[in-house]
Amino acid sequence: MLRRLHCLVFAVVSVYVFGLAPAQAQRDNAVPPATATQPGHVTPSPVVDARWTTTLDHHVRAIDARLGTGELGVHVQRLDGGTQYGFRADEVWYLASGVKVPIAIAVLREIEQGWLTLDTQVTLRADDFVDGAGGTNAHRAGDRLTIAWLLEQMIVHSDNTASDVLIRTVGLGQVNTVASELIARDVRITSLADVRRLAYGMFHPTAAQLSSQDLLSLQRAGAGQARVRRLSQLLGVPQSDFLLPDLDSAFESYYATHANSATLRDYGHMLGALQAGDALGPEGTRYLLDVMARVQTGKQRIRAGLPTGARFAHKTGTQYRRICDSGIVTVPARGGAAPVQVVVAACVRGAGTAASERALRELGAALTASAVFEQPPVPTTGR
Repeated sequence: MLRRLHCLVFAVVSVYVFGLAPAQAQRDNAVPPATATQPGHVTPSPVVDARWTTTLDHHVRAIDARLGTGELGVHVQRLDGGTQYGFRADEVWYLASGVKVPIAIAVLREIEQGWLTLDTQVTLRADDFVDGAGGTNAHRAGDRLTIAWLLEQMIVHSDNTASDVLIRTVGLGQVNTVASELIARDVRITSLADVRRLAYGMFHPTAAQLSSQDLLSLQRAGAGQARVRRLSQLLGVPQSDFLLPDLDSAFESYYATHANSATLRDYGHMLGALQAGDALGPEGTRYLLDVMARVQTGKQRIRAGLPTGARFAHKTGTQYRRICDSGIVTVPARGGAAPVQVVVAACVRGAGTAASERALRELGAALTASAVFEQPPVPTTGR
């Protein structure tokens, strides 16, 4: 009964935020019939190469067990032959800032089509500001910022305001077209500001009306009940009228709607398409992968356990009790052979930030120990 109430609240908030009719909101927010399984169920791995996947599976299960009430999800795929490993990879996971990769692809496609350039300047508006990292919030409304600078802030520093300016520039429809094509048909991405409005909307539907300044005020209020009290003040609604008692319940209810979510296998396939040049042209592919290789967030996540000299073009994601790190690992080969390239998409839910980052760091080390980065043996031919 409580979950049905939460879904009803989400549909009402969607009317406020997206302007959807109730029936449309209900269709758009339905849990996908997917191949996705329920949280807590470990899906069997696909056909695998036991040379590295057996070792990896042993490590992954041990990492997951150490999380206690938290859960780890992993998708790994070698790009030279397609062998892959999955642990909860077909469950739906909240992507957090992982959605910024399809946003970047949508922007770069507009550049490829000649509608924009990296030097195009976009005017920052008062309603663009969102809480989070990066340098965009140091600017004032009315400042003009280039597409190249905004892309850098969004990917390298995970800047939410830069993300929403880019979404506004190309249109949310274009972003979701990319997500539908490259991730899965039923993926639905929202602006980063609307992530907050929808989550806070689980307390009360009028949270859909929160302004950019309100969102910044909530962030400054701190975590836990201090933020709930500030939300009550901003909405003019007593906490006794809230549908839920705390942030944990509100965010879990929001995650259950599957907005900004996908299976790790589907997200990994998008990364594989990007590396293969199937998402962008050659110039756009090189540009985005180079930017992703300079990411400054998540230094204690997967890349901390990778082999020395490995290149990790990736994007991290951090939200309330949700941590992700996904990208393409490239390990140079000796003797002039082609480098080994491996896609990894991983998330942790239900654990604290420190424990989640430790699990992802251990995953990086587990990948290294599994021999997934080893060069395949050269076939020999007889006379």
